[in-house]
This record gives sequence, C-alpha cells and structure tokens, in this order.
Amino acid sequence: MSSITDYFTKLKGLMDAVDEAQVNTFIDRLESAWKEGQKVLFMGNGGSHATVSHMCNDFQKCMDLECGKPMKSICLSDCTPLLMAWANDTEYPNIFAPQIKCWVEPGDLVIGVSGSGNSPNVINGIEMSNKLGAHTFGLAGYDGGKLAKTAAECIVINSFSMQQVEDMHMILFHIAFCAVRDRNLIPAV
Repeated sequence: MSSITDYFTKLKGLMDAVDEAQVNTFIDRLESAWKEGQKVLFMGNGGSHATVSHMCNDFQKCMDLECGKPMKSICLSDCTPLLMAWANDTEYPNIFAPQIKCWVEPGDLVIGVSGSGNSPNVINGIEMSNKLGAHTFGLAGYDGGKLAKTAAECIVINSFSMQQVEDMHMILFHIAFCAVRDRNLIPAV
C-alpha cells in the first residue's frame, strides 16, 4: 500500500468514526449563536490557530455575503502583538483567558481547538469562558486530553497523527459552516 493510499485510508476511517450527533450539536450551537447575535470566539495554537483563523473568515464574511448577516466571530489568536504582550508580561498559557475576560458575555460560544487536547492556553481560555457563562465547545485529538473534560461539549478525533487530527478539525468546521449557511441562504431573486 502506498503512503498516499494509507493516509487516505486512515483519514476515511476517522471520518467514519465521527459521531454525527455531536457534529449536529456543533452545527446547532453555531447556528443558534448566529441567529441570536451572540459572539463566537475561536482559539487555537499552531496548526489549530490556522484552522480557527480560517473559520473566523468563513463564518463572518461568507455568512454575511450568502445569508445577509455576519456571524460575530473573533479569532483570539490573530492579534500577534496582543498575544506576545500577554505571553511576555504574564505567561504563554495566559494568552487567551484575559481576552475571554474582555469579550465574553453570558451565552456567547467559545470554541477551543487543540490537537492534543492539552494546550494549557486553550484550557485556561475554556475555564475562563465557563466561569463567565459562555457555552464552550472543544475540538481535540489524541484521547481528548483535558479539553474533553473542561469544555461543555467536545468532539474528539481519536488519532495520534497530528496531521490527520488537523485535517479532521478543518473538515468538521467546513461541514458546520456549510450546514449553517445552507439552512439560511438568502433566496435568489
């Protein structure tokens, strides 16, 4: 078996293992936040940062263009000066919690993404969000780590391949975006 076929086979296995009920809950949480005008805050490190930054774009701009209303989405890992200031003046595990404290109101949705499920800054952000009355949702890999225990809800991709975990997180986000968009498209005139 080639490495290409092997990669696709493993990825297909991970797709087949996803609990569709959990994905539907994720979609419903996002749609509810959008309809009710609540904020959706995204956070993640490294490759997970790239994923959440990308999705902030889709949910804010694409929802506005295709459904007539943007999702109030904020990517907490996009402002490098702010991240570095918090990391330098406190510690790196504290880069998200103060931003959560600044922006979150009860009922907002906070999404934390961590390939390992154990990123201290994401866990701290989720813990702060829980204290402030936000709804928390995690996307994790490996065995779910602390994120699966800290977020109110969490989809865990049971794989120790970081690349395949990150692939699956992007797939889940795109599924969620397409579902929310398709349910709410502005009818063509």
